Amino acid sequence: MSQQQQPTRQQGDQTSEPIKYGDVLCVKGELGEKAVKPEDAAMMQSAETAVLGKTKKGGPAAAMQSAANVNVSAGLVQPGDVTDVAAREGVTVTGTTVPGANIITESVAGQVVGQYIQPTGAGIQRSRGTAGGGGGGGAITIGQALEAAAQTIPGKPVDQCDAAAIQAAEVRATGSNVIIPGGVAATAQSAAAYNESMIRDEDKVKLGDVLSSATKMLPADKPATRQDAEGVVGAELRNKLDMSTTPGGVGASITVAASMNERSQQQQS
Repeated sequence: MSQQQQPTRQQGDQTSEPIKYGDVLCVKGELGEKAVKPEDAAMMQSAETAVLGKTKKGGPAAAMQSAANVNVSAGLVQPGDVTDVAAREGVTVTGTTVPGANIITESVAGQVVGQYIQPTGAGIQRSRGTAGGGGGGGAITIGQALEAAAQTIPGKPVDQCDAAAIQAAEVRATGSNVIIPGGVAATAQSAAAYNESMIRDEDKVKLGDVLSSATKMLPADKPATRQDAEGVVGAELRNKLDMSTTPGGVGASITVAASMNERSQQQQS
Protein backbone atom coordinates (compact mmCIF):
# COMPACT_ATOMS: atom_id res chain seq x y z
CA MET A 1 0.00 0.00 0.00
CA SER A 2 1.21 3.46 -0.74
CA GLN A 3 -0.27 6.77 0.26
CA GLN A 4 2.09 8.73 -1.99
CA GLN A 5 0.34 10.86 -4.58
CA GLN A 6 1.44 11.43 -8.15
CA PRO A 7 2.77 14.88 -9.06
CA THR A 8 0.13 17.41 -10.02
CA ARG A 9 2.58 19.25 -12.27
CA GLN A 10 4.98 17.87 -14.83
CA GLN A 11 8.54 18.45 -13.69
CA GLY A 12 9.65 19.44 -17.17
CA ASP A 13 7.26 22.39 -17.37
CA GLN A 14 8.91 25.64 -18.31
CA THR A 15 8.16 28.04 -15.48
CA SER A 16 9.80 30.69 -13.37
CA GLU A 17 8.34 29.03 -10.30
CA PRO A 18 10.25 26.20 -8.61
CA ILE A 19 8.65 22.80 -8.16
CA LYS A 20 7.07 22.79 -4.73
CA TYR A 21 6.32 19.99 -2.29
CA GLY A 22 2.62 20.28 -3.06
CA ASP A 23 3.38 19.59 -6.74
CA VAL A 24 5.02 16.20 -6.13
CA LEU A 25 3.81 14.93 -2.75
CA CYS A 26 0.50 14.88 -0.90
CA VAL A 27 1.23 17.60 1.65
CA LYS A 28 -0.50 20.78 2.74
CA GLY A 29 0.05 23.96 4.71
CA GLU A 30 3.40 25.69 4.86
CA LEU A 31 5.32 22.70 3.48
CA GLY A 32 3.15 22.44 0.37
CA GLU A 33 4.20 25.94 -0.70
CA LYS A 34 7.93 25.36 -0.22
CA ALA A 35 10.32 24.61 -3.07
CA VAL A 36 11.91 21.16 -3.01
CA LYS A 37 15.64 21.67 -2.41
CA PRO A 38 18.70 19.42 -2.84
CA GLU A 39 19.46 18.88 0.83
CA ASP A 40 15.84 17.92 1.50
CA ALA A 41 16.14 15.14 -1.07
CA ALA A 42 19.53 14.10 0.32
CA MET A 43 18.06 13.80 3.83
CA MET A 44 15.21 11.62 2.57
CA GLN A 45 17.62 9.45 0.56
CA SER A 46 19.77 8.94 3.66
CA ALA A 47 16.72 8.08 5.77
CA GLU A 48 15.41 5.59 3.18
CA THR A 49 18.81 3.96 2.87
CA ALA A 50 19.18 3.67 6.64
CA VAL A 51 15.87 1.79 6.95
CA LEU A 52 15.53 0.02 3.59
CA GLY A 53 19.16 -0.42 2.62
CA LYS A 54 18.57 1.52 -0.60
CA THR A 55 16.51 4.31 -2.12
CA LYS A 56 13.04 3.11 -3.06
CA LYS A 57 12.33 3.32 -6.79
CA GLY A 58 9.43 5.70 -7.35
CA GLY A 59 9.36 6.60 -3.65
CA PRO A 60 9.35 10.00 -1.94
CA ALA A 61 13.16 10.34 -2.05
CA ALA A 62 13.21 9.72 -5.81
CA ALA A 63 10.40 12.23 -6.38
CA MET A 64 12.12 14.83 -4.22
CA GLN A 65 15.48 14.29 -5.94
CA SER A 66 13.94 14.68 -9.39
CA ALA A 67 12.15 17.88 -8.37
CA ALA A 68 15.29 19.27 -6.70
CA ASN A 69 17.37 18.52 -9.82
CA VAL A 70 14.91 20.44 -12.00
CA ASN A 71 14.92 23.37 -9.59
CA VAL A 72 18.73 23.50 -9.56
CA SER A 73 18.97 23.18 -13.35
CA ALA A 74 16.53 26.07 -13.75
CA GLY A 75 18.61 28.19 -11.38
CA LEU A 76 15.68 28.53 -8.98
CA VAL A 77 17.51 26.97 -6.02
CA GLN A 78 21.20 26.41 -5.33
CA PRO A 79 23.11 23.17 -4.67
CA GLY A 80 23.27 22.66 -0.92
CA ASP A 81 20.06 24.60 -0.25
CA VAL A 82 17.69 23.19 2.37
CA THR A 83 14.06 24.07 3.04
CA ASP A 84 13.67 25.71 6.44
CA VAL A 85 10.62 23.72 7.53
CA ALA A 86 12.24 20.41 6.52
CA ALA A 87 15.43 21.28 8.37
CA ARG A 88 13.51 22.46 11.43
CA GLU A 89 10.98 19.61 11.74
CA GLY A 90 12.95 16.80 10.12
CA VAL A 91 12.71 14.10 7.45
CA THR A 92 12.07 10.59 8.73
CA VAL A 93 11.56 7.02 7.54
CA THR A 94 10.26 4.58 10.16
CA GLY A 95 9.35 0.91 10.15
CA THR A 96 6.46 -0.44 12.23
CA THR A 97 6.71 -4.20 12.73
CA VAL A 98 3.61 -6.34 12.32
CA PRO A 99 3.59 -10.13 11.89
CA GLY A 100 5.29 -10.99 8.60
CA ALA A 101 6.10 -7.46 7.48
CA ASN A 102 7.13 -3.91 8.27
CA ILE A 103 4.89 -0.92 7.57
CA ILE A 104 7.25 1.72 6.22
CA THR A 105 6.17 5.32 6.78
CA GLU A 106 8.02 8.30 5.30
CA SER A 107 7.43 11.82 6.59
CA VAL A 108 8.62 15.34 5.90
CA ALA A 109 8.07 17.96 8.62
CA GLY A 110 5.63 15.64 10.36
CA GLN A 111 3.47 15.01 7.29
CA VAL A 112 3.26 11.45 5.95
CA VAL A 113 4.35 11.43 2.29
CA GLY A 114 4.57 7.69 1.68
CA GLN A 115 3.52 4.42 3.26
CA TYR A 116 3.90 0.85 2.04
CA ILE A 117 4.44 -2.74 3.16
CA GLN A 118 7.86 -4.39 3.19
CA PRO A 119 7.50 -8.19 3.76
CA THR A 120 10.04 -9.56 6.22
CA GLY A 121 10.09 -13.01 4.65
CA ALA A 122 9.52 -14.54 8.08
CA GLY A 123 5.93 -15.51 7.37
CA ILE A 124 2.93 -14.64 9.50
CA GLN A 125 3.79 -15.02 13.16
CA ARG A 126 1.30 -16.17 15.76
CA SER A 127 -0.71 -13.28 17.16
CA ARG A 128 -0.69 -12.58 20.86
CA GLY A 129 -3.88 -13.79 22.52
CA THR A 130 -6.10 -11.49 24.55
CA ALA A 131 -8.41 -12.16 27.47
CA GLY A 132 -11.69 -13.57 26.27
CA GLY A 133 -10.77 -13.11 22.70
CA GLY A 134 -10.14 -15.88 20.24
CA GLY A 135 -6.64 -14.72 19.44
CA GLY A 136 -5.55 -14.35 15.86
CA GLY A 137 -4.68 -17.92 14.92
CA GLY A 138 -1.54 -16.62 13.26
CA ALA A 139 -3.11 -13.57 11.56
CA ILE A 140 -2.90 -9.88 12.42
CA THR A 141 -5.68 -8.91 14.77
CA ILE A 142 -7.63 -5.67 14.93
CA GLY A 143 -5.96 -4.87 18.25
CA GLN A 144 -2.50 -5.33 16.76
CA ALA A 145 -3.44 -3.10 13.82
CA LEU A 146 -4.53 -0.39 16.26
CA GLU A 147 -1.19 -0.66 18.04
CA ALA A 148 0.55 -0.38 14.66
CA ALA A 149 -1.23 2.96 14.11
CA ALA A 150 0.02 4.07 17.54
CA GLN A 151 3.58 3.28 16.49
CA THR A 152 3.27 4.83 13.02
CA ILE A 153 1.88 8.26 13.99
CA PRO A 154 2.09 8.36 17.79
CA GLY A 155 2.14 12.16 17.96
CA LYS A 156 -1.12 12.78 16.08
CA PRO A 157 -3.72 14.47 18.32
CA VAL A 158 -6.83 12.32 18.63
CA ASP A 159 -9.84 13.86 16.86
CA GLN A 160 -13.43 12.79 16.26
CA CYS A 161 -12.43 10.96 13.06
CA ASP A 162 -9.96 8.82 15.01
CA ALA A 163 -12.50 8.21 17.77
CA ALA A 164 -15.15 7.07 15.29
CA ALA A 165 -12.71 4.73 13.57
CA ILE A 166 -11.48 3.31 16.89
CA GLN A 167 -15.07 2.72 18.03
CA ALA A 168 -15.83 0.87 14.78
CA ALA A 169 -12.69 -1.21 15.27
CA GLU A 170 -13.64 -2.10 18.86
CA VAL A 171 -17.15 -3.12 17.80
CA ARG A 172 -15.76 -5.42 15.12
CA ALA A 173 -13.09 -6.87 17.40
CA THR A 174 -15.50 -7.66 20.23
CA GLY A 175 -18.69 -8.35 18.29
CA SER A 176 -20.62 -6.04 20.62
CA ASN A 177 -22.18 -2.66 19.88
CA VAL A 178 -21.86 -1.63 23.54
CA ILE A 179 -18.95 0.73 24.20
CA ILE A 180 -16.80 -0.76 26.94
CA PRO A 181 -16.37 1.60 29.93
CA GLY A 182 -12.66 2.43 30.17
CA GLY A 183 -12.03 0.62 26.89
CA VAL A 184 -10.11 1.82 23.88
CA ALA A 185 -13.16 3.40 22.18
CA ALA A 186 -14.31 5.19 25.34
CA THR A 187 -10.78 6.45 25.93
CA ALA A 188 -10.55 7.72 22.35
CA GLN A 189 -13.88 9.53 22.62
CA SER A 190 -12.82 11.19 25.87
CA ALA A 191 -9.50 12.18 24.29
CA ALA A 192 -11.19 13.68 21.23
CA ALA A 193 -13.62 15.68 23.40
CA TYR A 194 -10.76 16.91 25.59
CA ASN A 195 -8.65 17.88 22.58
CA GLU A 196 -11.44 20.06 21.18
CA SER A 197 -10.99 22.34 24.19
CA MET A 198 -7.23 22.58 23.73
CA ILE A 199 -5.63 25.14 21.41
CA ARG A 200 -2.04 23.91 21.30
CA ASP A 201 -1.25 20.48 19.83
CA GLU A 202 1.35 19.84 22.52
CA ASP A 203 -1.43 19.94 25.13
CA LYS A 204 -3.61 17.40 23.34
CA VAL A 205 -3.90 13.64 23.93
CA LYS A 206 -2.10 11.75 21.17
CA LEU A 207 -2.94 8.60 19.24
CA GLY A 208 0.04 6.83 20.79
CA ASP A 209 -1.36 7.53 24.28
CA VAL A 210 -4.70 5.92 23.42
CA LEU A 211 -3.71 2.95 21.27
CA SER A 212 -0.32 1.77 22.54
CA SER A 213 -1.98 -0.97 24.66
CA ALA A 214 -5.01 -1.63 22.47
CA THR A 215 -4.70 -5.43 22.57
CA LYS A 216 -4.75 -5.39 26.37
CA MET A 217 -7.74 -3.04 26.50
CA LEU A 218 -9.89 -5.17 24.20
CA PRO A 219 -11.77 -7.96 26.03
CA ALA A 220 -11.90 -9.86 22.73
CA ASP A 221 -9.99 -9.62 19.48
CA LYS A 222 -10.08 -11.18 16.04
CA PRO A 223 -8.08 -11.22 12.79
CA ALA A 224 -8.77 -8.17 10.64
CA THR A 225 -10.78 -8.83 7.48
CA ARG A 226 -11.64 -6.80 4.41
CA GLN A 227 -15.13 -6.22 5.85
CA ASP A 228 -13.61 -4.92 9.08
CA ALA A 229 -11.38 -2.55 7.12
CA GLU A 230 -14.28 -1.23 5.08
CA GLY A 231 -16.33 -0.60 8.22
CA VAL A 232 -13.51 1.20 10.03
CA VAL A 233 -12.54 3.28 7.00
CA GLY A 234 -16.19 4.19 6.44
CA ALA A 235 -16.50 5.42 10.03
CA GLU A 236 -13.35 7.52 9.65
CA LEU A 237 -14.46 9.02 6.34
CA ARG A 238 -17.92 9.97 7.59
CA ASN A 239 -16.29 12.26 10.12
CA LYS A 240 -13.81 14.00 7.77
CA LEU A 241 -14.69 16.95 5.59
CA ASP A 242 -12.13 16.07 2.93
CA MET A 243 -13.32 12.43 2.83
CA SER A 244 -9.79 11.00 3.06
CA THR A 245 -8.27 8.64 5.60
CA THR A 246 -5.27 9.66 7.67
CA PRO A 247 -2.07 8.13 6.21
CA GLY A 248 -0.78 5.65 8.77
CA GLY A 249 -3.91 6.12 10.86
CA VAL A 250 -6.56 3.75 12.17
CA GLY A 251 -8.35 3.03 8.90
CA ALA A 252 -5.10 2.66 6.99
CA SER A 253 -3.63 0.26 9.55
CA ILE A 254 -6.72 -1.96 9.63
CA THR A 255 -6.65 -2.02 5.82
CA VAL A 256 -3.00 -3.09 5.79
CA ALA A 257 -3.70 -5.84 8.32
CA ALA A 258 -6.70 -7.12 6.36
CA SER A 259 -4.71 -7.16 3.11
CA MET A 260 -1.88 -9.11 4.71
CA ASN A 261 -4.27 -11.62 6.27
CA GLU A 262 -5.97 -12.13 2.94
CA ARG A 263 -2.63 -12.63 1.21
CA SER A 264 -1.54 -15.14 3.83
CA GLN A 265 -4.75 -17.15 3.40
CA GLN A 266 -4.25 -17.24 -0.35
CA GLN A 267 -0.68 -18.48 0.06
CA GLN A 268 -1.80 -21.22 2.44
CA SER A 269 -4.69 -22.42 0.28
